[in-house]
Parts: sequence; C-alpha cells; structure tokens
Amino acid sequence: MKVIMKDNIPKVGNKGEIVDVSAGYARNFLFPQALALEATTHNMLRYEEIKKVEAKHLAKHREEAKIIAEKIEKISCTLKVKAGEGDKLFGSVTSQDLQDALKKEGLVIDKKLIEIEKPIKELGLYHVPIRLTSDILPKLKVLVVKE
Repeated sequence: MKVIMKDNIPKVGNKGEIVDVSAGYARNFLFPQALALEATTHNMLRYEEIKKVEAKHLAKHREEAKIIAEKIEKISCTLKVKAGEGDKLFGSVTSQDLQDALKKEGLVIDKKLIEIEKPIKELGLYHVPIRLTSDILPKLKVLVVKE
C-alpha cells in the first residue's frame, strides 16, 4: 500500500515521501497514529498544497533568522560571575545564563538553540554558536569576567 508520510519514521520514510508499506502496518499503526495518509489522488493534491504553504512559512522563518543572526553577530555579552583562584568559576556558565543575557539585549532566544561545545568554567572570551536553523549558525561573543 502506498502512503504519504506525515512524519519522519526511521527505516520507513521521511516526512513528505511516498513509500510502500504493508496494508496491515498502514491500517493498524500509521493511520491511527496520524503518521501517514493513504496515497490517493485527492490526498496527494491536498498534501502538495500543504507543502507549498509550509515552504512559504519556511522562507519567512529563514528571513527572520537571518535578521536575528545579524543582531547576534553584533552583540557582545559580558557575564559577571564568581571565580576563585586561577580564574576558575564556581560552577559554569550555562545556556540559561546566556539566554538571560540575550534577553537583556532585547533578543528572545530559546536556550535549546544555544550550543555550548564544552562547559565554560574559566574567565575569558568565548564564541558560542546559536543554531537558528540548520544552516544559520551565528556566533555570540561572550566575555566572562570576575565579579
């Protein structure tokens, strides 16, 4: 049975693909879980319209992400933290701390998008990437200073 995938399922197919699965798998799992649609001509036309609308939304989201990326590249956040001997921090700088610093600058960024490669546990200057989309990855300048 041919179905249109509504979601990504490992070893079956990705969203938007037309795949061939067994009729029982489609009726008993994919359709009840709303993970796929039967590949009829009506559903295929309807899904094409949905894909066009999603493409417009994605293009708008990418433009907004580019504008935010330019703002992030221009910002330099200074975090004052408690530090001990040898410029070691008591704790570390987290994505929540960076989210709060960006909020003070007027940017609301989800902390899940902030990708700290390794924990920031020392004073200094760091460049922290923020993944706005799969290919837009601006770097935020973060200066960690002693309180």
